[in-house]
Amino acid sequence: MKDLLAQAVQAACKDLFDVEVVAELTRPDEQFGDFATNVALQLAKQVGKNPREISQALAEKLRGHELLADIQVAGPGFLNLRLSDETLFRLTCQGRQKPLEGKKIIVEYSDPNPFKPLHAGHLYTTLIGDMIARLVESSGAETIRINYGGDVGLHAGKCLWAIIKHLGGELPEGLGEIAEADRPAWLGARYVEGNSAYEDDEAAKREIIAVNKRVYQLHEADDHDSPFAHIYWTCRQWSYDYFAELYKQLQVTAFDRYIPESEVTPLGIRTVQRELGNGVFETSEGAVIFDGERLGLHKRVFINSEGLPTYETKDVGLSLTKWQDYTFDESIIITANEQAQYMQVVIAAIKQFAPEPAERTRHLTHGIVKLQGGVKMSSRKGNVVTALEILDAARQAGAETGTAPDEQTILAAVKYAFARSRIGGDIIYDPKESIALEGNSGPYLQYAHARARSILAKAPEQKESSSIELEADERSLLRKIGEYPEIIQKATHELMPHHICTYLYELAQVFNRFYEKNRVIDDARQDVRLQLVRTYADTLKDGLQLLGIHAPDRM
Repeated sequence: MKDLLAQAVQAACKDLFDVEVVAELTRPDEQFGDFATNVALQLAKQVGKNPREISQALAEKLRGHELLADIQVAGPGFLNLRLSDETLFRLTCQGRQKPLEGKKIIVEYSDPNPFKPLHAGHLYTTLIGDMIARLVESSGAETIRINYGGDVGLHAGKCLWAIIKHLGGELPEGLGEIAEADRPAWLGARYVEGNSAYEDDEAAKREIIAVNKRVYQLHEADDHDSPFAHIYWTCRQWSYDYFAELYKQLQVTAFDRYIPESEVTPLGIRTVQRELGNGVFETSEGAVIFDGERLGLHKRVFINSEGLPTYETKDVGLSLTKWQDYTFDESIIITANEQAQYMQVVIAAIKQFAPEPAERTRHLTHGIVKLQGGVKMSSRKGNVVTALEILDAARQAGAETGTAPDEQTILAAVKYAFARSRIGGDIIYDPKESIALEGNSGPYLQYAHARARSILAKAPEQKESSSIELEADERSLLRKIGEYPEIIQKATHELMPHHICTYLYELAQVFNRFYEKNRVIDDARQDVRLQLVRTYADTLKDGLQLLGIHAPDRM
């Protein structure tokens, strides 16, 4: 509807002034109308007329248009447009636009590493990534959800070194003593031990480097039979089982593919070695590097002096694997802010020999996740806040309120608390605030939806109203509902789910004001108001589903 109105304004400009122009429509305060445009100010220089004179001519041209009830000239030449009540109804009934139809978009997120704890940062990117994937999918894109994790690398060497020490040698049978429920924490403790040894003990560091090399050799030889291989494959599977259980608890959409680093490392190595010969990379002190300084970035090592690939080379292999397997229109990657400069160099390097996948890659970053009053997390130091601890904190906060929230409410609390802030800044998670049934929270919006459904459940047989004449409060609610398609379009274009959170909270507040002053059932305007309540509830439900939040009919 907004597009149709913009086209009407543009057609009027063409008819009156023979000028092609793009009319930008904005949402003014309700007292001024439903849309506003400064197109007259844009035209002033081109047509040599005063903006207000142009606006008055446009107003006369557009007055009586089927979409409009009124049009007014304001200030130096703004046009304020008020939709007809019929148009407002049509606006809320139109289906969702599919601007990404025909596009193939990869969304890569979560990306936990086996052999390390899955911390609150992973929880954040898992939930936000799920929301972004839902957004682009709802906009018509063929959406491919990718989960990439480091099953090879120094972190694996550190953990395996500590595991072998703990078992008293390469004795895989000792793993049978670890209870299934204890395995994630046990692996996390071994990683911390290995990392501390690597940093503090030179002899241990050399041993860990040797273990790290053995992990790569194990993959090259496809070894599943040696004692070392049994330990590696068993503990890697423990990590994967833990990830799968957490994703099930979080009720996120299933990933289409899990890509381990070991799968893409060979392609990355071959590509870097080939492009070393082509001058993209160069050698420095026994290592292979990319000199990003010539592009205003910084230098990074792609193959270290031990001859082992770094994360950079693996990301080269990942990018090329995605391109070869999917030939995507866009690849969205979500990581922590600390990876921003790293990814700039990696993408710049890839652009030298594979420009298309590099140019079609979009990197989003997020800040640090902390518990209220907590400290910065570090899995290396062992003071990491795990993903499960965030969920447990919400459960504990719910128990303290005496409301005994179910798991759907717990998930709503955490998901909404993460989503309501713009991606990029740090996130301070406050469990008590997140679980509250009042204020800007997921449970509050769940309750708002359940409340609307309860009104509909109590209503007599419902029938469509033929009335299109709205009272002031009805119009305010319908106007707010009508903003929803624009919010979804904005959230999808910017890949920012917080726009949906802001809108849903505002929508619930508008409905509350409406319901406080207007009887719905057993009122002369029952039919039209039930339609409003139904449309409001459907809009809330759709928005919550895009956030991965269940919209209950009862609470």
